[in-house]
Amino acid sequence: PYYVDMNQNLFLQASLHSSDQNLTVFVDTCVASPNSSDFRTLAYELTKSGCASDSTFALFPSPHSDVARFGFNAFSFVNRFPSVFLQCELVVCRYQDYSSRCYQGCVSTFKRNADS
Repeated sequence: PYYVDMNQNLFLQASLHSSDQNLTVFVDTCVASPNSSDFRTLAYELTKSGCASDSTFALFPSPHSDVARFGFNAFSFVNRFPSVFLQCELVVCRYQDYSSRCYQGCVSTFKRNADS
């Protein structure tokens, strides 16, 4: 476990370990939960489809394409739960393949009613 104070800035880094030097990594979705095995019942989205859902979530520049850096402010689930667990989905793409998901950034999908 990693212990932090409320509203403390948390900085995270995800590294891709591969012999293929032509890959890049992108943070697509991150969800927090008070339960390490259930990220659906009680969950808080920090980012979804590359779009920040939390105002404190931010992506940071990385020195290498195979490293993603991001952060957010620490929070709790209404003080009822002692821990917050984080689950992130990352996408791996070919480096400089600008048609790939890694280079699309925030992809917001709006649903509309097809009735009229």
